[in-house]
Amino acid sequence: MINQILANALPYMPKQLIWIFSRRYIAGETIEDGLSACHELNRQGIEVTVDLLGEFISTPEQAEENKNKYIAIIERFTSEGIIGNFSVKPTSFGLLIDKDICYSNIEAVVMKAVEKNTFIRIDMEDSQCVNDELDLYRKLRNKYPAHVGLVIQAYMRRTLSDLITLDQTLSNGTPLNFRLCKGIYIEPKDIAYKEYDEVREHYLDDLKFMLDHKMYVGIATHDKYLVEKAMDIIKEKNIDKANYEFQMLYGVTPELRSSIVKQGYKMRVYVPFGKDWFGYSTRRLKENPKMASHIVKALFFRG
Repeated sequence: MINQILANALPYMPKQLIWIFSRRYIAGETIEDGLSACHELNRQGIEVTVDLLGEFISTPEQAEENKNKYIAIIERFTSEGIIGNFSVKPTSFGLLIDKDICYSNIEAVVMKAVEKNTFIRIDMEDSQCVNDELDLYRKLRNKYPAHVGLVIQAYMRRTLSDLITLDQTLSNGTPLNFRLCKGIYIEPKDIAYKEYDEVREHYLDDLKFMLDHKMYVGIATHDKYLVEKAMDIIKEKNIDKANYEFQMLYGVTPELRSSIVKQGYKMRVYVPFGKDWFGYSTRRLKENPKMASHIVKALFFRG
C-alpha cells in the first residue's frame, strides 16, 4: 500500500527525482546514448529494438518531426552495424490527430527500414488505440510483410480473437511477427483481465496459439514463471529456435535475462532513449510500485 501511494505521488514530484529511477531503465537522452547501450548489449550477444521516447503529441508538425527523427535513427544505427530493429508508437506519429497522416509517416519509416533491410515493430497502446493500430498493421503488413510486426497484449480480453482474425486474413507465406507482452496500460475490467494469475493464464494461451499457427513470437516478459512455462511449451512442441525469441526491457531483471542467454536462447532488449523520458518512467512506476521505495531510499542512502 505504501509503495502504491509513493508510485502515484512521484510523477508529481521534480523530474530530477524521477531520473534517479529512470536512469536504470533508459539508455539516455541522446542518440549517442542509445548507440552506446546497443553496442554494449550486442557485445553480450543480445539483439535490440530501439525506441525513441515520445507519444501523445498534439500537432501534425510534431508527427512529421518524429518521422524524420526515426528515419535518421535507422540510418545511423544501421550504418554503425547495430544488430537489432526498431519500435514505433503510432500516437507519436499522429494517430490521435489524423489517421492518414499517421499512416503516411509510419510508412515512410517502414520504407526506410526496407531500404536498410531491417524491421519495424508497431507498439500497441491503450484501448482507445487498439482498433486503429490493428488497421494500421494490416495495411502495412500487406505491403511490407517481412518488415513489419506488432505488439499483442495478453491482458486484453479481445486478444485471442484478434489473433485468430489476423491469422485468417494476413497469412501469406511470410510468418506473422508479434511481440507478446502482458500489457501495462490501466484498463477497465470489462475489456482487460485484472487478476495476476488470470493474465498469466491468458498469456500462455496466446503463446500456444501463436506457436501452433507458425507465428514468430517475441516472448516479452520479466516473469520467471512465464519464462519457465514458455521454455516448457517450446520443448514440448519442439519449436525451432528460428521461430521465437525472448524479449525484455532495458535495465529490468538483468539476472533473469542473463540466465536465459546462458541457456542458449535468443534475447532482444527494448532500448528506449530520448528527451521525453518522463511519461515512460512514470508508467514503469505504475507497473512496478515497489520501485518507488527504492527511489526514496536513494535520496537518503548511498548505494
